[in-house]
Amino acid sequence: MVLQALPTVVVIGNGMVGYKFCEKLLAKTSAFNLVVFGEEPRVAYDRVHLSEYFGGKTADDLLLAPLQWYHDHHITLHLGDAVQEIDRASQTVHARSGLVQPYDYLVLATGSSAFVPDIPGVEKAGVMVYRTIEDLEEIKAYAATAKRGAVLGGGLLGLEAAKALLDLGVPETHVIEFAPRLMPRQIDAAGSQMLQTKLEALGLNIHLNKATSSIGGNGRIEALYFGDGSQLEVDMLVISAGIRPRDELAKLAGLEVGLRGGIVVNNEMQTSDPRIFAIGECALHGGMIYGLVAPGYDMAEVVASQLTQGARAFTGYDMSSKLKLIGVDVASFGDPFIAEPHSRAIVFEDAHSGVYKRINISPDGKYLLGGVLIGDAEAYNLLLQTVNNKIVLPPHPEDLILGARGGEAAEGAGVLGLPDEALICSCEAVTKGAICGAVTELGITTVEGLKKCTKAGTGCGGCVPMVKDLINGTLLAQGAYIKNVLCEHFDYSRQELFDLLKINDIRTYDAALDHFGKGDGCETCKPAIGSILSGLWNDLIVKQNTIQDTNDRYLANIQKGGSYSVVPRIAAGEVTPEQLMVIGRVAQKYGLYTKITGGQRIDMFGAHVSDLPDIWEELINAGFESGHAYGKSLRTVKSCVGSTWCRFGLHDSVSLAIEIENRYKGIRSPHKLKSGVSGCVRECAEAQAKDFGIIATEKGWNLYVCGNGGAKPQHAQLLATDVDKETLVRYLDRFLMFYIKTADPLMRTATWLNKLDGGLAYLKNVVINDSLGICAELEAEMALLIQNYHCEWREVVENPELRRQFTHFVNAPTLKDPSIEFEPVRGQKIVKAW
Repeated sequence: MVLQALPTVVVIGNGMVGYKFCEKLLAKTSAFNLVVFGEEPRVAYDRVHLSEYFGGKTADDLLLAPLQWYHDHHITLHLGDAVQEIDRASQTVHARSGLVQPYDYLVLATGSSAFVPDIPGVEKAGVMVYRTIEDLEEIKAYAATAKRGAVLGGGLLGLEAAKALLDLGVPETHVIEFAPRLMPRQIDAAGSQMLQTKLEALGLNIHLNKATSSIGGNGRIEALYFGDGSQLEVDMLVISAGIRPRDELAKLAGLEVGLRGGIVVNNEMQTSDPRIFAIGECALHGGMIYGLVAPGYDMAEVVASQLTQGARAFTGYDMSSKLKLIGVDVASFGDPFIAEPHSRAIVFEDAHSGVYKRINISPDGKYLLGGVLIGDAEAYNLLLQTVNNKIVLPPHPEDLILGARGGEAAEGAGVLGLPDEALICSCEAVTKGAICGAVTELGITTVEGLKKCTKAGTGCGGCVPMVKDLINGTLLAQGAYIKNVLCEHFDYSRQELFDLLKINDIRTYDAALDHFGKGDGCETCKPAIGSILSGLWNDLIVKQNTIQDTNDRYLANIQKGGSYSVVPRIAAGEVTPEQLMVIGRVAQKYGLYTKITGGQRIDMFGAHVSDLPDIWEELINAGFESGHAYGKSLRTVKSCVGSTWCRFGLHDSVSLAIEIENRYKGIRSPHKLKSGVSGCVRECAEAQAKDFGIIATEKGWNLYVCGNGGAKPQHAQLLATDVDKETLVRYLDRFLMFYIKTADPLMRTATWLNKLDGGLAYLKNVVINDSLGICAELEAEMALLIQNYHCEWREVVENPELRRQFTHFVNAPTLKDPSIEFEPVRGQKIVKAW
């Protein structure tokens, strides 16, 4: 008997979409012989998270699958061997190596290349593109000596490239955009302006409406020249001005291509030759090139279905997306640009916190049509599902971006209310029904388990929070206990780890990882463990600087342009004339910009990192302490003048505010804390807008807790009424310690209370009635933190080894950063704007 050979499917392109096609076809059948040609020398890797290569990840970390995976699945893989010709008549492809490979079906997954504008001088040394790992290696090598870098393109790819230059430590980074705003295809003008403000605050220099006419330099880039006659001196340029579909093979083979590029395909992803398919960024469907990975994955599913007699078709794709650009949340969903009379807009804008939210609703107010989120995209997943599933809006649709009256609505409840056919993971086309079914029928209880089972969350990862909510919601509906783990490296919640580290006297991150974790840790667990250790022992934070962010590492907030802030503590805003003169002399000596803040302190900006110890030495000698403006800890206790001066004041609010601030100063918590003490109900200190606020009454003090301003403003709630000072302090000790022990990382007190089972009534029972029998323990733990207080800057100033850490150039400790330049404004100096 003669065995008939399996039909051969040849895939040209081993990027994310080409790899995903192989994975999807293998999941359906083993009835094909798979042959893959890759132009790059490595197996498929994750381009979506390519910028993480500069954050410590290696090329191997980004691989979608190891080489062994191809062998295990009997895929013939040719790496570094580009196909140069398709012979449709003989149904063969011809590779650069000389190999001739027959095919029964051909899948073109050639992707796209970086679009490089035809600008004179573009061939000069120092001009690069941002597309492959090899490109990144070239950028990394060049950036080591660069002083001024620029990125051509202010879209998604351009801002990713700008982040790469910041990660590489290029002292000055510019973004050049031809359009009048950043990301013009994704977000509206107001959202773009908010994004620009946030990016400039992080040190990027944004240039809009700039047409680059030429690139100057003698063999090597030295300057950019613009159409308006201006110029910019730079010594490296990364071009990220868009993509161009790789359709050259299709053109040579006589396949139909679009006028502006792209291989024309039908709904089955077939080209003009029915045996040849095209998927991903090389495919032109309905006149559109899709530049996201999720549509490419859906195209891969369509072709795999077509080859196995399925009925899937591609009819277009929702281009909604959620991104984190240089630490800034950016999202758009539905139709972000629809305007009146076809919609009505609800807009929330907080310029202080850098948050912009816009939702577009139908004229009758029943349906959500689209929107834009900048600075806070937590609600993105649920908003997207509301659009896609045409869910009728609540009576107050503004609640979708502001939170329900009296607190934030739990997202999990909204997710469970979606229909089963709601598409939760667009990358892998996984529905809510499939996720809930995996939990109820297969016993899946973790996100990692669900990823392996359904592939949900394995693409861009944006759906993972919603996947987690669905798992937890489904388990709760079954009466199961839900375990909230910190991350993949610690199989414990923050609260559990807090207790474990305390019981076992763990005082370093490495020891915590050795005893209770696995792997090398990540950017989620490192600062969280740092916060726990500080909340337990109140030890010197700079001893843990390897797991802290830049602000804690240098005990100062990094500002625009790379300089740092100096913020001494001024408890309750009370300061002597002698101390004011010291601040003035220090600011004058070191050329610092001074500003009185809303928290009744004096901020000084523009300090070089190497000057910080000297500045603080002078301030400490004058009696000042660290103001902890950089820490997740108590910032300020604002005060009115109270009965000391005000004719309406009932009690001495200044003295109490000073006592409260000095009591809790330096104590680390899951999120920053702010407080206020008002001497009467006129509330001049705005105590009810704080994490804890105190208001004088005729009989004593009222204590309010869990309020905050910022992106989601919420009034504090009344915890105790007409208490004396000693009782007030006792309740505060208990409340703060209970929050420190039980809140999740980076959870503000308002959100913590909203998610606390039983809400304020439960909190009262714990703090006032001692329902859990832990109040004595809470008070003792707070007493230990207060006892262990130290001024972190005094420790640095008096410790030569710690002091040596504060240098910009390791080999030249006294040399200041030459890239920081200033310009005069209103009698002071600010960072120079480019």
